[in-house]
Amino acid sequence: MPLYDLLSAQRVAILDRTGDRDAVLDRAAHLLADGHASAALALRTSLGERERLASTAIGHGVAIPHARTALVETSRAAFLRLDAPVDFAAADGQPVDLVLAMAIPEHHVQQHLLLLAELAERFADAGFRERLRHAAGQAELAGCLLDYCRRSAA
Repeated sequence: MPLYDLLSAQRVAILDRTGDRDAVLDRAAHLLADGHASAALALRTSLGERERLASTAIGHGVAIPHARTALVETSRAAFLRLDAPVDFAAADGQPVDLVLAMAIPEHHVQQHLLLLAELAERFADAGFRERLRHAAGQAELAGCLLDYCRRSAA
């Protein structure tokens, strides 16, 4: 499943009061849950458990917090750009300002691995990261992200 199919403009946000990693995971869970409080709490727990196993930061200021969960029937993603970078314990030591969070059905093990590989490849593109960092607002950020994903899926 291409990344474009997992995202929607409603799940793209710019956080101007970032806080810490836990606050970022809270906001990501809320976006992934489409505003359903009980689902957001459960997703937050799942994302936190995964993050405690090992950092999901992949370098260059990017993190991909993710969890396989019974809460979703289809995979979904949310994207957050942080105005103030946050420590995600990245191997390269850089704080994170670009976060793509995912919730994936428990039984989609292979899809999960393929998505992570696709995301690592996309975020290895320095030009793509810079376009996301310099987008002038939420609408432009969502457009930039979704357009890039759509073109890459074609």
